Amino acid sequence: MRLRNLILLTVIVPLFLVLLVFSLVAITSLEENVRSRLEREVQVITQVIGTTLSQALANDAAEPLEESLHSAFSFHRIYGAYVFDAQGREIYGLGLGRALFSPEDIRRVAEDGEMQAAYRQHEGWHYYSALKPLTSPAGEVLGVLQVNRLNTGIENYTGFLSQIALLAFAIGAAGVVLGLWWAFRHHIERPLKRLLTVMQRVEEGDRAQRAAVDGPAEYQQLAVALNGMLDGLAEKDADIAARRKKEIELEQRLRKSKKLAELGVLAAGVAHEIGAPLTVIKGQAQRLARSATIGDREQARLTRIHGEVERIVEIVRQLMELGRRHNVAKESLTLDRLIDTARELVEEDFEAHAIRLEQDLPEPPPALLANTQQLVQVLTNLLRNAAQAEGVRRVRLTAREEAGWLTLWVEDDGSGITAHDQAKVFDPFFTTKPVGQGSGLGLSMVHRIINDHGGTIGVFDSELGGAGFEIGLPLDDTLSTPESHPTSQRGNAT
Repeated sequence: MRLRNLILLTVIVPLFLVLLVFSLVAITSLEENVRSRLEREVQVITQVIGTTLSQALANDAAEPLEESLHSAFSFHRIYGAYVFDAQGREIYGLGLGRALFSPEDIRRVAEDGEMQAAYRQHEGWHYYSALKPLTSPAGEVLGVLQVNRLNTGIENYTGFLSQIALLAFAIGAAGVVLGLWWAFRHHIERPLKRLLTVMQRVEEGDRAQRAAVDGPAEYQQLAVALNGMLDGLAEKDADIAARRKKEIELEQRLRKSKKLAELGVLAAGVAHEIGAPLTVIKGQAQRLARSATIGDREQARLTRIHGEVERIVEIVRQLMELGRRHNVAKESLTLDRLIDTARELVEEDFEAHAIRLEQDLPEPPPALLANTQQLVQVLTNLLRNAAQAEGVRRVRLTAREEAGWLTLWVEDDGSGITAHDQAKVFDPFFTTKPVGQGSGLGLSMVHRIINDHGGTIGVFDSELGGAGFEIGLPLDDTLSTPESHPTSQRGNAT
């Protein structure tokens, strides 16, 4: 059952029933009071003029009898007065209502010797009539006095007034019910419906819904409490989503580490198996190259064989490095020293492609605890990749320090990396370079070195128009957990 109907049935209806009963009792009491006053007035008037009439009958005086009857009409709403003998015959009378009582009724009153009164109806008129025995000083009944009062006053309208009162009560009750219904609908049902709508939408999955804080104070408090609960749920959902994201990232790192470890085992086996053949090939190529009978064309081919063998050896070495977890030998170094070393190593590549290197570093440059050689390798790899990308004329290197972490951004204005390739950019053997120009192990090595330092690395689309890489490194070993990196990363960090 709806709350509105429940309130009407349990509160309003019983209240109206009590008021109705009280009104009926009040109206009935009013009727009884009016009737009682009417009866008392008629009886008093009858008693007053009855004494005078008794004397007139005892003296057989007609004139005092007539005067006494005429005096009865001076009282309010007395419309008839008659004198009968003991046998019920009229002696003298004036006004209306002569035939209200039969001669037998009059004789019975004369015989009883007691005053009687009754309501009578005659010719459409309503009367209250009293019969009083008229006695002599000796107690002998000489006649009977009949006094008639016509119900033309308020007593005739008590029934009508009762109907009017009941009608007014019904109209008032209907007005009260309608007013309560409107007030309930406007001030209770509508706010509740708005709150219910918000909760239903939240249940359907729209967690951004919030209740409007308006209406009565109680509903404002309820809306504030509901919004607080929804905000708390949103925070919990965000926390769960963040935890889930971290779990996925951790799972990805574990899979990648496992993949690299398996690759390292494979590389170690491959290196062991092909090491001897490669050494023989390299040695034979060198011996043939020293032979005087070899022409320039054959010499060039032998040189190429020697270079490709060296390349194979380097690839195997990199594979073995990828699959091995390193204990990084760290030392204290400053950021400017690290960047200057890396810039010197790629300076020739930048000059060859007319690339401008821009730097935005904090002052004073922060110091960090890291392996200088490995971080130089990371920066030179990223800078050299930028220099080798198509259309690059500008490379920007930015650094910021916050909450014990150093964040580096390496960005270029080249053609960038597609969203599809960004997810695979750190995978071994993945490269966008032509066949023979890249092994696809450079960024995998960068990823492994950053992970060994307890940092994070991610790729994003740079505002310069090309690719961007973000590196997070802890300045202290106590912060070397990727989850503690405070920087809002622009790409997917791993």
